[in-house]
Amino acid sequence: GSQTTISCIRGELAMLNGRLAGRGVAAGVRVPVAPSLSRYPALAEKGWWGQGQTRLALAAVSSLAFRRAQRFAMAPTRSAATSVANEGMGAAAAAATLSSAGLEVELVACLGDNYCPLIHHAASGVTLVVDTPEAAPISAALKRRGWVPTHILNTHHHGDHVGGNLELKEQFPDVKIVGPHDQAYEYPGPYPKKGLEHENIPGRDLAVKEGDKISCGVLRAEVLEVGGHTAGHIAYFFPEVPMALTGDALFTLGCGRVFTGDFARMQASMSKLRKLPDDTVIFCAHEYTKSNLDFALKVEPSNAALLARATQVSKLRSEGLATVPTILGYEKATNPFLRWDVPEVQEAAGGLKEAASVFTAIRRWKDTGNPPEPAARL
Repeated sequence: GSQTTISCIRGELAMLNGRLAGRGVAAGVRVPVAPSLSRYPALAEKGWWGQGQTRLALAAVSSLAFRRAQRFAMAPTRSAATSVANEGMGAAAAAATLSSAGLEVELVACLGDNYCPLIHHAASGVTLVVDTPEAAPISAALKRRGWVPTHILNTHHHGDHVGGNLELKEQFPDVKIVGPHDQAYEYPGPYPKKGLEHENIPGRDLAVKEGDKISCGVLRAEVLEVGGHTAGHIAYFFPEVPMALTGDALFTLGCGRVFTGDFARMQASMSKLRKLPDDTVIFCAHEYTKSNLDFALKVEPSNAALLARATQVSKLRSEGLATVPTILGYEKATNPFLRWDVPEVQEAAGGLKEAASVFTAIRRWKDTGNPPEPAARL
């Protein structure tokens, strides 16, 4: 009967809880928690994960969360050497989450500071190419790994995001190119130059918009419109991982320039992304983190979580390692463009309080190098 079933579930959950807690202590592993089960209270209180043993509360568990926890509990234990604090950035930060979803990722460096994530689901053979700055290094990485691309997911129309679309389509004719709808927008300049610009995705097979759900084989994504950097910019959110592909909207410790001139829209886009689960893995498109960090420290020089991440940024970059991906919960604690409701950020914005106004003041500060004047003098 139902009581017997509940007892069995409770027994299995208790077993998993014990395995996970034991592994967290033995290996020093911070156990990933499904988004429906935790909002990282220690992160909310301190700006980063708490010290000591991470507890996994499985009082009311979704079937997905249970499967993820089960896979992690039964997986081979990682050595303590791999569990160095990562401050929520770089490959190590996302390894457990991606692995539990059956994903392998290669981050392909392109055009100096662009990244193209290649995301491969080994069990099904699905391979996602996230934006295409240039075809040659992407094609080389695919061939080296033996992966055949099934989907190109474009976030927006800029050349350093779609430049390799047609060449890759020629090399891999079955690849499906997904991107935002065509549109025209009157840009204020200076970049792109003032006037009407047509936003088109070369070779696109499927046009998507806010609320669309797309199937990439066994992987399911939701489309979020995150305009501001461009008019038609979109992001892809994979809730079952969880993972978001944010292009030039949200960066590690930063956000994209507001080329549309619509700062309120960009803030609304950041708000939309900020509402995703704290453990969402964020893949952005550029290695801008060091300059973003330098600016964030001007906004919040005494933010302890930010200072801790500064050490990790220096370590990763000195070793030639990427600061991408990042984990959203850490961004909420350190990224000034997600912290418009934090008193210290509001004070740095000249004492402004309203969300879009604070965001605009901080973004313009980064653009111009000129800090905001006190609100009373504006």
